[in-house]
Amino acid sequence: MKTSPAAVSSETESCPPTTSKRQAILNAAAGVFAEDGFAAASIDAIAARAGVSRQTVYNQLGDKDNLFKVVVAEITEKSSADFFRVLDTFPVAPIDLEKELTEFSALLLRKAVCDSNGRWLRKLLETEGGRFPELFETWKEYGPGKKYPAIAARLAQLALAGYLDIEDPALAARQYMALLATDLRINQQIGRPTQEEEVHRMAGEATKTFLRAFGKR
Repeated sequence: MKTSPAAVSSETESCPPTTSKRQAILNAAAGVFAEDGFAAASIDAIAARAGVSRQTVYNQLGDKDNLFKVVVAEITEKSSADFFRVLDTFPVAPIDLEKELTEFSALLLRKAVCDSNGRWLRKLLETEGGRFPELFETWKEYGPGKKYPAIAARLAQLALAGYLDIEDPALAARQYMALLATDLRINQQIGRPTQEEEVHRMAGEATKTFLRAFGKR
């Protein structure tokens, strides 16, 4: 795994004066987990990259399981913050629903799905989620646990205002997010960068498909 998150990743091998030991360890751990995976990552490698002793890692953040959980929690929090900033632009009273929902969808892809934090989390989920599901409890609580209900609430607003025909907003939210991310995730799985024009195309196609299913007849 080569992708590491912008939120906590760092290429420095020692702790600079302006960085706390705890943050330096988290930076190093994010990089090591991204490159080696959870099972192969070692406290020694993390300590060496952070420029601290093995004992300092344990004193600051505990064992490898706890360190991984803290890294996932911090990156999830950062990714969630980006998501909710984008959510503030959701078109709750659109003049042109397809156009405005496409613009929102493109922004969501760029800022909250394409971002390095989201890529890092998805990559680790793909490779480690099945083997270590307990390590992703925080992600489940603060990732889908908060994001999907927030999208569902916005879609319910549109339905209540007469723009959409939705019986189950939670299901509609999951289907909307799945439509939005399908092609992007294929690109990410094969290591292919997604260009700006592709992002807008993906957003447009996902929006059209979603509106065919849930648009007001």
